[in-house]
Amino acid sequence: MSDRQSPVTIVPITSKRANEYVKAWHRHHGELPGGYAWWAVAAVVKEEIAGVAIAGRPTNRNNDDGFTVEVQRIATNGVPNAASALLGACARAARAIGAHRIITYTLETESGVSLRAAGWKEEKRGIQSWWTHAGTRTPAKYRDHMDVKKVRWGLNLGETP
Repeated sequence: MSDRQSPVTIVPITSKRANEYVKAWHRHHGELPGGYAWWAVAAVVKEEIAGVAIAGRPTNRNNDDGFTVEVQRIATNGVPNAASALLGACARAARAIGAHRIITYTLETESGVSLRAAGWKEEKRGIQSWWTHAGTRTPAKYRDHMDVKKVRWGLNLGETP
């Protein structure tokens, strides 16, 4: 391993600290509203936070079957492998609590390379936002992506009931 690619370590982090990181580093989302997160993890490289992931109940009620977890925010500062390490950690945590499936969304303009690296599969493309009240609850600086079509990614973790 070269000096430029230090190992990524995954550690727990509070939702508050994870949201602060998301606010600073996420390309098009702000912090997650209170009460949505079940857990948050951080990727640490050389004692510095290189990224965070926040997971919880699916935001789209059609996916909220009691056995699905959604990675609702993931943000990194560009350190190689941080995003895929966070996605892998979220999948392991979801499996540990009995989830059968884990999902997340990207914009169609994003490559999904970290998701593929972590073993996730593209499930559906061209998804319109279901967040119809975004104009009233989403700060203006985060609304630009609301009209962009999304891609749902998923990873099956075990048997469905």
